[in-house]
Amino acid sequence: MKSSVGQFRFWAIGLASVWLTLFVFFPNLLVILTSFLTRDPQATVSLPVNVDSYVRTLDVLYLQVLWDSLRMSLLAMIACLLIGYPFAMAIVSLPKRWQPVILFLVILPFWTNSLVRTYAIQFILGNQGIINKSLLALGLVEKPLQLLYTQFAVILGLVYILLPFMVLPLYSALEKLDVRLHHAAKDLGAGPLSRFWHITVPLTSPGIVAGCLMVLLPAMGMFYISDLLGGAKNLLLGNVIKTQFLHTRDWPFGSAFSVILIVLLGFMLWLYFRAARFVNKQGGLNGSDF
Repeated sequence: MKSSVGQFRFWAIGLASVWLTLFVFFPNLLVILTSFLTRDPQATVSLPVNVDSYVRTLDVLYLQVLWDSLRMSLLAMIACLLIGYPFAMAIVSLPKRWQPVILFLVILPFWTNSLVRTYAIQFILGNQGIINKSLLALGLVEKPLQLLYTQFAVILGLVYILLPFMVLPLYSALEKLDVRLHHAAKDLGAGPLSRFWHITVPLTSPGIVAGCLMVLLPAMGMFYISDLLGGAKNLLLGNVIKTQFLHTRDWPFGSAFSVILIVLLGFMLWLYFRAARFVNKQGGLNGSDF
């Protein structure tokens, strides 16, 4: 029996390692190496090795795009957190038999391609969309509102697509929360807000960081949402990378921006493990040490 378990573990870990090496490690390594090469119109990239692509990312134009992308992604992340946290708490408070049903409804949109759902948002926000037609019919506005091709539309699209990625880790963290801590704090005179801030938030901080991680980084790369909902004036970092690879054919420059995303991902992972270590070590009850 132990031999069978050992063989299964060996093959499972081995196959997973081979898969990650071939389709994660090597592609990312190629991106990093490409970012230090020189653009070549004939061969795409060539020697010599240099850091010109990284120097170009410091140009004011691209720094503005990076800032705009980060700002819109942060706003989408905050909106997902403000919506997702109470929603996850509501799911946890439901009877056990209803929780799987609600979780199924949360992941149900994944059955439809996100690009198709983005086109649906475009239809809703357009000048002839449902919102503008309703406002015009009610006499609340005299002409259609410009909802499409704005930063609001981009952020709304990001929130709509990425909200489940915030809800699921928050639900997982809240579901594991020991309710006896709340009862003890209540007996000691702590109010609802105090219990939430000093018990719930610290103990669920790994779920908060995980949700933010799963929203922030993908949001910066979802170029099709910016293309369909934001127009040319509301670019995400993914739009710059797509343009450099597919149109300008400047692979080193596009790779340099991709490496920046990888670094941001590494920083967010560090925050996640820091939060998880804090909860495991301190019990999450003293947020001043974090």
